[in-house]
Amino acid sequence: MTTYPWLSKAATWCSDRLPLDALRRFAEGKSVPRHKHSFWYYFGGLTLFFFSVQVVSGILLALSYEPSPEHAYESVVSIVNEQMHGWFIRSVHSWSANLMVAMLFIHMFSGFLMKAYRRPRELMWISGTVLLLLVLGFGFTGYLLPWDTTAYFATLIGTEVPKSLPLVGTWGVELLKGGEEIGGRTLARMYSMHVIVLPLITIMVVSFHLLLSQLSGSSIPVGTEVRKPPIRFFPNFLYRDFISWGLGFIALVVLACMLPWGLAEKADPFASAPPGIRPEWYFWPLYQTLKMVPAQIFTLNGEMLVNALVGLLIVFWLAVPFIDRRSARERPSPVFTAIGLGAILYIVITIGLAYAG
Repeated sequence: MTTYPWLSKAATWCSDRLPLDALRRFAEGKSVPRHKHSFWYYFGGLTLFFFSVQVVSGILLALSYEPSPEHAYESVVSIVNEQMHGWFIRSVHSWSANLMVAMLFIHMFSGFLMKAYRRPRELMWISGTVLLLLVLGFGFTGYLLPWDTTAYFATLIGTEVPKSLPLVGTWGVELLKGGEEIGGRTLARMYSMHVIVLPLITIMVVSFHLLLSQLSGSSIPVGTEVRKPPIRFFPNFLYRDFISWGLGFIALVVLACMLPWGLAEKADPFASAPPGIRPEWYFWPLYQTLKMVPAQIFTLNGEMLVNALVGLLIVFWLAVPFIDRRSARERPSPVFTAIGLGAILYIVITIGLAYAG
């Protein structure tokens, strides 16, 4: 058997300076409960995996991207057509963003239905909700960066949505745009938020969320029969997590190769918006709701009511652990189960209507 003395010395050197043995003992002492709903635990890891892909592929794209209206589109064309494997990196970045959002939605709603927000995991739920908002922020700020027709007019429509909100609406739109129109300042601000502000905040919140996950452990749904013995987190559960990451990577590569991400014509601010412009699929519930709600409800602006309702729903989602105050051992709450199932049904229906329309 071949030995590598330098590797042993390097491990000893690191062990003398870092608490690696303590971390290993902590990981080995942790376990993950086994029950009929254990399958849902893996979606949190898959969300983290696709976020990691986003970081790596985003850094590679940023090396060749130029955030200006004059050169943004041409730089993307150069990445796709001239850079080595540039088309693949861009497709991986775009598809992993969509898969990350999908995994995050599954992770969040499975946690909601399993009542994983209950004491003592309130902060885990709040940090997870904040991560959902940050991920949606990534999707919104990144959509304009290619500076093609679809991205330009979808962002033009999207930035006008919060304008109907009293007090903060006009200020928020001007903050996003950097002026009255979408132009160089808008692109610079979207780029800065997409590659600097949001990643820094997200990394901090993800680290906090993972720390809480390790300290609190996995939640067990109320009334679920737990199988014995539990799965050791290290290395057994971590090994299974890696298998799910491998399957996610295979799905990502297949999508990136079989359905490479497209690019429309360069944006022309003076042209008319092409028909069928709409945001990414994860904004379709809001998009479809705005289409269904009348422009005027009695004396109130319909768009303002929808925006106010979205704000109230976010506050409610953050406050769920403090409304359903039962402990993790107490009986289930059918009202909150119905709320979760109703929310899933509404999202599926509105996405279907938006797709069909």
